[in-house]
Amino acid sequence: MIRSEDPRMLAKAETLIDALPYLQRYAGKSFVVKYGGHAMGDPELAQDFAEDVVLLKAVGINPVVVHGGGPQIGTMLQRLGVESTFVDGLRLTDKVTAQIAEMVLSGAINKELVGWIAKAGGRAIGISGKDGGLVRAEKVTRTARDPGSQIEQVIDLGFVGEPVAVDTAVLETVSAAGMIPVIAPIASDAAGDTYNINADTMAGAIAAALGAARLFLLTDVAGVLDGNGQLLSDLTPADIAVLREEGTITGGMIPKLATCVDAVEAGCEAAVVLDGRVPHAMLLEFFTSRGAGTLVSKGAA
Repeated sequence: MIRSEDPRMLAKAETLIDALPYLQRYAGKSFVVKYGGHAMGDPELAQDFAEDVVLLKAVGINPVVVHGGGPQIGTMLQRLGVESTFVDGLRLTDKVTAQIAEMVLSGAINKELVGWIAKAGGRAIGISGKDGGLVRAEKVTRTARDPGSQIEQVIDLGFVGEPVAVDTAVLETVSAAGMIPVIAPIASDAAGDTYNINADTMAGAIAAALGAARLFLLTDVAGVLDGNGQLLSDLTPADIAVLREEGTITGGMIPKLATCVDAVEAGCEAAVVLDGRVPHAMLLEFFTSRGAGTLVSKGAA
């Protein structure tokens, strides 16, 4: 007589079988994950995220984590009585602010993430773009139209930078040693000055340099929505250009998708925008055929 099994155990076995093709396809490849948004302030979601990253490492994928921390920087500036100046919504970063940003990002936040991963059973090492010459930055400038004259003017944002070169040697060494790199978005320029870098931009540059199989941008929305509020699950750079021209893509989603397009066109296989507030969103996106966010690729992925 055949003994009936617990349906829950059978469901687990079927899930593992369904995941097998994905595990075989991506074994030994890199996933770059930008971690930020409200999920960073939720201990339960932080634990879920750490468990997901440890699982990816355990099944032979090399996760690389890049984290943000804008709200935490703002809180620390307030505590220290440092006033922030904003132009067109962008914080001007002077020398003092840059030092505080590095303290918060490379210190408290970075080591907290390393701790979460350790608690989940993984081995992580916290670094920034300055360590091992990982990322070289250069100063960023922005332009804004003067409301009176309507003339474009250059805005000096101070010590805000963008990646211009990535040396992946340190990441490859760390991953080969069985550890997970956790990266703060801080880097130096050729003269040794320190710059704060947007975490999405940093993650995109690293994903391109690694030729990563996936770039995950964990955010606070489900992904890219059409005019009816429905999730668009697959997009190409051409699709994104059309949606932006139509006005479907607006606000903060514009730079996120620009990061995805830049990464994909520079060597990353595909990029995904998904909701980091959903428990195990990364695993749902990766291990299911339907996915959980918006995937950006050059064509069919």
